[in-house]
Amino acid sequence: MLTPRHQALLMTLAGMTVGVAVFGAVLAINGGNPLAGHDDTPAGIVNSQPTPSSTPHGDGLQPGSLTYVTATFGTDDKPVSAEVPAGWKSTQDGTRPRFLDPTGVWTIRFDTRGSKQTPDQLVDARARSIDERDFKKISTDNGTLVYTYVDQARGPRMGLSRWVSTDGGQTSAIEITVGGRPQDRAGLEEVLQHATDTLKLPVADGDTRPN
Repeated sequence: MLTPRHQALLMTLAGMTVGVAVFGAVLAINGGNPLAGHDDTPAGIVNSQPTPSSTPHGDGLQPGSLTYVTATFGTDDKPVSAEVPAGWKSTQDGTRPRFLDPTGVWTIRFDTRGSKQTPDQLVDARARSIDERDFKKISTDNGTLVYTYVDQARGPRMGLSRWVSTDGGQTSAIEITVGGRPQDRAGLEEVLQHATDTLKLPVADGDTRPN
C-alpha cells in the first residue's frame, strides 16, 4: 500500500510527463520553433527566411549619383571630346563612339560626322525613320527628339537624340544620343546635357559634312 508521500511523488512525475508531451506536440506543429508565429525574433538570431533581392536600377538613373570623366574620340586630325559618366566603357571608337554602363542598361553615343541639315530637320527625319514597336514621340524641342518604344528583349526603352549646331542652327555639327528606360528620364537628361555642356569640337577648316 502506497504511503501519502509515495502518492504525491507519483502525481508529480505524471504531471511532468504530460507537460513534456504537450511541449513536444507544440514543437511538431510549429516546425520545431517554439516562437513560431511571433515577429520578435531575439537579437542575435538570424532569420533563415530568404529576403527578396532588389531589382537593379529599379528606381531609375538618378542624376545625383553620376560622376564624369573626359572622353576623346573622332579622328586624329579632328578630335572631339566630351564628358561621359565614369565607368561607362567605350564599345566603339572613331567618329561614332558609343559608351555603355557595366550593366548594359544605359548608353551614350556620338556621331561626329555632322550634317548640312538643320537640327530640326534631322529631328523630323529621325522620328520618321524609327521602326520600333510602340514607338511614341514625346517631344521635339530645341533640336532634341525624345521618344519611347518597346524592345523585344529589353522591354520599354527611352531615347533622347540631340543635334548640336555651331552656326546658329543652319547645319548640325554633332549628334548625341542617350538611351535607357522610361524611369531613367531624369538621369538621361542629365547625361545628355552634361555631354552638351562639356563638348569640345575642332575648328572647322572646310565643310566636308554629308547632306
